[in-house]
Amino acid sequence: MTHIAILGAGAGGAMTANILRRKLDRREATITLVDKSVEHFYQPSFYLVPFGYLEPEQSRNIRDLVHSDVEFVHDAVTGVDPDDQVVHLEEADEDLTYDYLVVATGHRLAPETTPGMVEGWEETDTVYPFYHYEAALEMREGLEDFDGGTFVVTIPDTPFKCPGAPLKMTMLAEDYARRQGFRDDAEFIMTRNADHHFGVQPYRDKLYEIWDERDIEFKANTSVTEIDPDAQVIHTDNGQIEYDFCAPVSPQYGQQAITDNSPLTEGDDEHEGEYVTIDKHTLQHDEYDTVFALGDCENAPHSKTAAAARKESHVVAENVVREMNGRELEPGYDGYAACPLLTQKGKAMVAEFDYEESISAPVETRSNWILDVNVLPSVYWDLWMRGYDPLPV
Repeated sequence: MTHIAILGAGAGGAMTANILRRKLDRREATITLVDKSVEHFYQPSFYLVPFGYLEPEQSRNIRDLVHSDVEFVHDAVTGVDPDDQVVHLEEADEDLTYDYLVVATGHRLAPETTPGMVEGWEETDTVYPFYHYEAALEMREGLEDFDGGTFVVTIPDTPFKCPGAPLKMTMLAEDYARRQGFRDDAEFIMTRNADHHFGVQPYRDKLYEIWDERDIEFKANTSVTEIDPDAQVIHTDNGQIEYDFCAPVSPQYGQQAITDNSPLTEGDDEHEGEYVTIDKHTLQHDEYDTVFALGDCENAPHSKTAAAARKESHVVAENVVREMNGRELEPGYDGYAACPLLTQKGKAMVAEFDYEESISAPVETRSNWILDVNVLPSVYWDLWMRGYDPLPV
């Protein structure tokens, strides 16, 4: 019987497991899903919880999300040997062997790689790296005491998941100050080591228009080198930024079990050794035919969002089945990604694009806000995570 192993129970891994379970009879294949955590978080809540737009309870036990015929192994992956088709685990007595492997291990948050970020988070009430769930919860309390001063969002030089999240944090914070009545006593700044704060047109120009109207400052081509939490100063290669409230995005890397203890990440010229190298359309590894990857851990040039993983999961599942049956793979992934850009309470626009072009119009509407805040969480838990999709690939 064919054995399919899936590493990572985030959005991409869990969705792929459920789709494969429906595609394949239990007599055709066994499916094993591995993750070091049993808790799955709704990560888009991390920029909504601080402002009270979603309640903090935004996680589920992974065993409640995947099909009962998917075996879930609660263990940490320590390495992969694709030549022998073996996954090494931290706690298990034996290695996990497979016929086909799906890597969906995501990004590793590494706040410790920016000097002062962890100390600021743990020892003060002014630094909240909100890509961490605990920091997002703490930021909810911290905002209650913020009544003016400089609010700074920083972006690392590394690739990072959900490129729209820092912009949303910045805009929602500015909107919060207006609603609380202290906007005139506050300034809002976001930094990024790039020419622009958002990479895709026409959404970029619309965002610039919004930021100009609301006097939000973007510091382009700026790298953060250190956070000094005692002095409340951010050191950058373009000088210092004093802050009263800092919401940094942690630097992000590939999971060390894959980057350090497997050959799957070799050959990526731009990010050597960090990302699983795949064909950007079939999502099959460029050397090992039995290996596929999706989501934040791979090197396809798309935005790292749950919407992208949702589309990729259908392509990976289809192509695993095709590979099993000796059929030609379907180059079905076109780089689709989507990012609801919440601009203020009650308004949002949806940036939707693929490898070639933008898809949606750059229009702020209340319906987009309702979609993101009130509709998508239920769709995520009840449809996408379970492998159902009203708009399949």
